[in-house]
Amino acid sequence: MRRVRVFVVLMLGFALLVATPGLAAAQPTRSATNQKAVEIVIARALSQRGVPFAYGGGGASGPSKGTAAAPTADPAQPDQAGVDASALDLTTPGLNLPAAVPAPAPAPRVEVVGFDASGLMVYAYAGVGVKLPRSSGEMYKVGQKVMPSLALPGDLLFYGPEGTQSVALFIGNGKMVETTDSGVAVSDVRTKDMAPYLVRIIA
Repeated sequence: MRRVRVFVVLMLGFALLVATPGLAAAQPTRSATNQKAVEIVIARALSQRGVPFAYGGGGASGPSKGTAAAPTADPAQPDQAGVDASALDLTTPGLNLPAAVPAPAPAPRVEVVGFDASGLMVYAYAGVGVKLPRSSGEMYKVGQKVMPSLALPGDLLFYGPEGTQSVALFIGNGKMVETTDSGVAVSDVRTKDMAPYLVRIIA
């Protein structure tokens, strides 16, 4: 029963985070100095919109070399290793079956200059002299844990167990700056797979 109650409280917090415009106005205000620092962090993240996604890319000084999946053409894919499945007689066991299909090779990767999720956060916060860990899972362990219903712009949103899959920067009004497959972008806050707490670096 307690688990269900905690889930309901978290979902209500997420709903407030996503659906309440101007949510930050209802929260305790930051000092003028800290508010200015948060504005710099957000502006730095927003300045990188359109920069490509690069796994392992990005740091305090900006985009850097990482890797991304190589672009691929999308030709019509033949059925299993070029065998036309409609021409097979599948009613007789052991006859007319195609050869075993090898497992697909890993997608080729190419070198790209850009950001991954944690690299973008490191860059954004470096603008105000804050040094963050380089992985989202380590970032989740620093700062102040905050319930989603108390989110303020500048807080970090995490995805996956203990924040190990990704991190994004909450900018208010249900929006966040994140890295996507097509590059750094402003997106609606997603609650799917979100960690239970946000992290506040600047109080």
